[in-house]
Amino acid sequence: MEQQKRYGHFDDQHREYVITDPQTPWPWINYLGNEDFFSLISNTAGGYSFYKDAKFRRITRYRYNNVPMDNGGRYFYIVDKETGSQGDKTIVWNPGWKPCKTPLDFYECRHGMSYTRITGRKNGVEASVLFFVPLKKWCEVQKLTLKNDSAETKTLKLFSFEEWCLWNAATDMENFQRNFSTGEVEIEGSTIYHKTEYRERRNHYAFYHVNTEIQGFDTDRETFVGLYNEFANPDAVMEGKPRNSHAHGWSPIASHYIEVTLKPGESKDFVFLLGYIENEQDKKFEAPQVINKQKAKALIAELDTTEKVDKAFAELCEYWDALLNIYKVRTGNDKLDRMVNIWNQYQCMVTFNFSRSASFFESGVGRGMGFRDSNQDLVGFVHQIPPRARQRIIDIASTQFPDGGCYHQYQPLTKRGNNDIGGGFNDDPCWLIFGTVAYIKETGDFSILDEMVPFDNQPGSEVTLFEHLKISMDHVIKNLGPHMLPLIGRADWNDCLNLNCFSWDPNESFQTTENVSEGTKAESLMIAGLFVVTGKDYVALCKKLGKTEEAERMQKAVDAMIEAVKKHGWDGEWYLRAYDFYGRKIGSNECEEAKIFIESQGWCTMAEIGAEDGMVAKSLDSCKKYLECEHGMVLNNPAFSKYIYEYGEISSYPEGYKENAGIFCHNNPWVIIGECLAGRGNDAWSHYAKILPSYVEEKYQTLHKVEPYVNCQMVAGKDAFKPGEGKNSWLTGTAAWMWYTVSEFILGIKPDYDGIRIDPCLPETATDYTVNRKFRDAEYEITIHPNGAQKGVKSITLDGQKVDGTVIPYSAGKHTVEVTM
Repeated sequence: MEQQKRYGHFDDQHREYVITDPQTPWPWINYLGNEDFFSLISNTAGGYSFYKDAKFRRITRYRYNNVPMDNGGRYFYIVDKETGSQGDKTIVWNPGWKPCKTPLDFYECRHGMSYTRITGRKNGVEASVLFFVPLKKWCEVQKLTLKNDSAETKTLKLFSFEEWCLWNAATDMENFQRNFSTGEVEIEGSTIYHKTEYRERRNHYAFYHVNTEIQGFDTDRETFVGLYNEFANPDAVMEGKPRNSHAHGWSPIASHYIEVTLKPGESKDFVFLLGYIENEQDKKFEAPQVINKQKAKALIAELDTTEKVDKAFAELCEYWDALLNIYKVRTGNDKLDRMVNIWNQYQCMVTFNFSRSASFFESGVGRGMGFRDSNQDLVGFVHQIPPRARQRIIDIASTQFPDGGCYHQYQPLTKRGNNDIGGGFNDDPCWLIFGTVAYIKETGDFSILDEMVPFDNQPGSEVTLFEHLKISMDHVIKNLGPHMLPLIGRADWNDCLNLNCFSWDPNESFQTTENVSEGTKAESLMIAGLFVVTGKDYVALCKKLGKTEEAERMQKAVDAMIEAVKKHGWDGEWYLRAYDFYGRKIGSNECEEAKIFIESQGWCTMAEIGAEDGMVAKSLDSCKKYLECEHGMVLNNPAFSKYIYEYGEISSYPEGYKENAGIFCHNNPWVIIGECLAGRGNDAWSHYAKILPSYVEEKYQTLHKVEPYVNCQMVAGKDAFKPGEGKNSWLTGTAAWMWYTVSEFILGIKPDYDGIRIDPCLPETATDYTVNRKFRDAEYEITIHPNGAQKGVKSITLDGQKVDGTVIPYSAGKHTVEVTM
């Protein structure tokens, strides 16, 4: 297909996406990472972030220059001579095409699991660069291989290039009167050290090393690039001569200059290492104003040869093989298998590590980890590394308040809540039940409920995690509005539905400003559905723990909420979205615009509220009728065409974008799960395939733009200027929800307290498929025979023995399961 020729193709054998056109409209460096150490590398993101044991570190990278897009970063410049009829001509090119944009004879970029390999060929020379972060190392490896494929000896000049970030991402962009006077470096042999501000309060520095003798260097950007030049034609590179500059203030960089001679057929490897070092306060210097390089040299020694680098890369690949073999499906549908087995799980891990806190779309460093976000992300990650999920739950719960409310966001370095944002997003507490239950079902680890967890991270305030769950439920019950529906607070999941803001001031934050003095009255049907779903989970957990009285208490609250939704939350064909401050309906056929919203349809159908009265079926039919389009389901319909003072930010967007009738991929799975619970497999699959990247790539990639192997947050809706255009890729809750939906509700393999529950919901066209699932210390090979059924399990055998019901009892060892629908 034309789209595939332009953008690339999948290499499933190597779990890679292969790009053959350097002018792809998305970042050319993949997200990298592993269990203990996760690095985000995106050329458009600006900055470079390290997470270790949930600690956030700002590391040296390039500056936050996003206009024009995709400029700055790491580059290798190759200077060669081309012989022609007009004589010799010097050519300068890059393996990754940018920034020189010299036409290449061959280009290929392979994005794999935590690595990127870029290969370019020009004038008989091949340059291939492998980027990856080794396991348990605070560094990035850039292994550059130069090969002479010509019949003549090649003499090349090689320039590396990195621009250092001045440590604090926000002030890096602002405080120039200070920043342009702080840059400091040291050069020792083939290593360039970035020690800006190290003399004062910082105990960390960075370095850029190459494992060969260098013939020159540069560390001052203006000297290297030139005052009026750009990255495409730096003075030093164009003249083929380094300046050996030392940065004193201004903008420090790191560039090695290496002269390379290659005989015909000869190749050479160069290992470039970008590293980060922390020293103890009393061991910062080895001499006056000379940094202590002991740890840096030790790290360099671990990765200073091709053999050591290849070994580290093999370990990284083995690590991902182990992670991705925990859940593996074979359906015969390559597009589905590829997403489920590789890319969806990979995105879930990336998103779990970063939440929404470090990306181009969050301006480099952004807002920290979200309370709601992190709990949702757990369901996409908990099967991969449960201990990290356990710690995340404790960290999240530690930011809760004694009344059950919580900080909306927290910083991973301090694990403390963000005071600038505060709390008051009234859906947040319910998500703690959602994440905790998912963890216990996956692991069988009930001991987490006995962990002593503080409020607001205050020592001495600790109560058990179970008590945190209890007060989370109580927070909803104690904050009900006039219709006995949950008060929305500042907002619910939709941060842009700000029903208590009432702002005409463009300097006020929609999400944190409340201009109503007499208190909040606005109510949310989305939280009502969420409360019923998580309330049912809480009741089941209490029964499992033998807490009968608490289970009965909460069941009454859940039943009361169901009745309130039936009485006050139904609009005849769909569920209302909310009531505003004045008690007026939102998301009703009575409204002029935005008559129907997706969030309440998703959660109330997931809660199966009114299913016996036909409400669920009608709601799902309305989603198809009013929300669905060729690219997925829009958030609301019709789109807002004007700003509505009482609604806030949602009505401030142009039609078809973001929360104003954009396709929020995040909440499409909620409706898909509703379809699955209702047994409507054909509709569930239809909705799912419309936002599945591998299907989008086949049909609409030129329009969609974002990477064809990950979900994005938003796709422009049917009312937009460019329907189908994607935005905000990678760091989105869509990843976990797509995984949760396909693994547990479509394919139907659901972890449960006592084993694995089998409950698929499939399209009529589905054929036999097999899921290999590692679960605790057991391995199950589960083969499902749909026989044309959309829903309903007829029989199950475990190791040849018939199983009563739909739960495969847990037991250690390897097991074979046959399921007939």
